[in-house]
Amino acid sequence: MLLGRMASAHPLSHLWRLTRIAAFLVLVPLPALAGCGGPAKCNAGDTACLRILFVGNSYTFANDLPGTLAALAQSGSHKVETDSLASGGATLADHVADAATAARLDAEKWNFVVLQEQSQIPSVQASRQYTMYPAARTLAGEIRQRQETPLFFMTWAHRDGWPEDGMPDYVSMQSAIQSGYMAIAGELHAGVAPVGHTWSTVRQQSPGIGLWQDDGSHPSIAGTYLAACVFYAAIFRTSPAGLGYTDGLPSGTAQTLQKAAGVDVLSNAGQWGLQ
Repeated sequence: MLLGRMASAHPLSHLWRLTRIAAFLVLVPLPALAGCGGPAKCNAGDTACLRILFVGNSYTFANDLPGTLAALAQSGSHKVETDSLASGGATLADHVADAATAARLDAEKWNFVVLQEQSQIPSVQASRQYTMYPAARTLAGEIRQRQETPLFFMTWAHRDGWPEDGMPDYVSMQSAIQSGYMAIAGELHAGVAPVGHTWSTVRQQSPGIGLWQDDGSHPSIAGTYLAACVFYAAIFRTSPAGLGYTDGLPSGTAQTLQKAAGVDVLSNAGQWGLQ
């Protein structure tokens, strides 16, 4: 019913609202880490080393998710190189329009290109149809033309939902976000790193672990670490449980997040298009 109501609304009203939010996010005092690399680089000709490019915004660069994944991978004896194109509030449509995106895709032979949409767009059906999905189709097509693999980054809901747009709490917004990502991933036969789904599991089972920053939107260190664990499981098809790298988190917290990611991704690999 909620999605039906949103679909009937004029899409421009949502886009106007999202544009204002995106403009605000650009001003959020987070470090501009676009283009940040992981702690290691692939040697030329090393086919065992994976190159992973993240295309997103502040949910990607907050706490350096690409670098966290690279450190986890090293801890698990996997060789990777990570890089990112990310700026505050950026949408997939922004990346399509930016010449830097094609240039970065051409700069290396990427094994995976991760696509992360702006945080609210996937939760609103009209905004998905008019902004997210056309951009996702374009980017996925360009990635595959280069014989690379697109991977969607299912994000998490705001801690308090998005009441201004009919989602009064976290649960309703997360359900809408998941529907948004799963629909386009299914259409494009692409895999999904289900960070938002695992986030929900941890929120229910281990509520004492704070996954959000104080703004109720961006990830804490624990939230970013959880995301990296989900990507580790999705890319390497093995659980991160037992890895020594904890990003400074208490070992018990890191182990909880590692285990949750491994179970959620690997026990439902088909659901996430990760066969």
